[in-house]
Amino acid sequence: MSFRVVVTGVGVISPVGKNKDVFWESLTQGKSGVTRIDTFDPAPFDSQIAAQIRNYTPADTIPLKESRRMERFTQFAVTTAFEAFKDSGLDVSKEDPYELGVLIGSGIGSLSIVEETHSLYLEKGPNKFSPFMIPMLIINMAAGWVSILLGLKGPNLAVVTACATGTHAIGEAYRIIQHGYAKVMIAGGTESCITPLGIGGFCALKALSKRNDDPATASRPFDKNRDGFVMGEGAGVVVLEELEHAKKRGAHIYGEVAGYWMNGDAFHMTAPRPDGEGASVCMSRALRDAKMKPEDITYINAHGTSTELNDKIETLAIKKSFGDHAKKLQISSTKSMTGHTLGAAGGIEFAACCLSLKHQTLHPTINQFESDPECDLDTIPNTARKTPVKACLSNSLGFGGHNTSIIVKKYEG
Repeated sequence: MSFRVVVTGVGVISPVGKNKDVFWESLTQGKSGVTRIDTFDPAPFDSQIAAQIRNYTPADTIPLKESRRMERFTQFAVTTAFEAFKDSGLDVSKEDPYELGVLIGSGIGSLSIVEETHSLYLEKGPNKFSPFMIPMLIINMAAGWVSILLGLKGPNLAVVTACATGTHAIGEAYRIIQHGYAKVMIAGGTESCITPLGIGGFCALKALSKRNDDPATASRPFDKNRDGFVMGEGAGVVVLEELEHAKKRGAHIYGEVAGYWMNGDAFHMTAPRPDGEGASVCMSRALRDAKMKPEDITYINAHGTSTELNDKIETLAIKKSFGDHAKKLQISSTKSMTGHTLGAAGGIEFAACCLSLKHQTLHPTINQFESDPECDLDTIPNTARKTPVKACLSNSLGFGGHNTSIIVKKYEG
């Protein structure tokens, strides 16, 4: 037996908004969250810009004692999970807690605790290691803390697939409910690694934009003069719920998860297949899983990283999957405003799709200055569109060749 799955809660913390409402308002206004890095001196690095979350106080949303035992990526996950759970209207006291689960991943988790502990070790020796270092470091602790603080005793796990993490987490949570292992899952991705190691590592890969003199226009997905992605941080978490369970309690429904697929390029550690085959097959099979035709999709939230290879190859993959309908699709990249939040990206971008369905509006891809003949689809340049939105497909493509696509559509009973 297969159960239908809907979205009943949304939570976001991002460089352009520390809750879902401000996030959405910023997206539709085309606001960039990219500035010069100010958490450490970026001068020695080729890329000195990032999309940081400023003025975030964990204790505003998390009990102080517990928040002090979490790294920033876990704090983000807990804050957004609380927002999504509140938004859903669920009351744990009225539910079987073993039917409520958590699946939240991160691409990297914490680099800052590694940096701090290693410096302390070199300075003062091994006796200064904190007993909280390992629990603060490990990626699964984001899901663990959400489970602990909300009292959710169902399936509890994490996904780690680089930049595909958030979408994999939501997709696998969808499968858990679809196959009857839980009634409700809190799912998404979280990330915070704007640190010397994080920036330095991606600089060494030649992956980051060097447009240090103009941070707000540095992230330029699909633009001819894009020169790399901009590191971001944040979290996107949603509440997925079995349809009849949601209807029985009168929940607000953002949309229905219609289809999901994942595969691998089997090609290269960091580069996508030049022919776009992996991503193309992934989108096509997500459509097949949803029993939908290419023409049924209104909008694609692209992976759209602002790198030379990704944007042109993702465009090629969309053309292969959607054929003649590709020219009619509306496509945009949230990363043009939030930067690339790595393991959180899929969660944040799925949230954007749910809000697109709610508001019947599509956010733009900002910083579109000069068209690229290899990126010749409708990328909603610079200005949001109020338009009928029936179904959204969100792509996430990760280092290691991880491809994943998920479809959320308007709930129609």
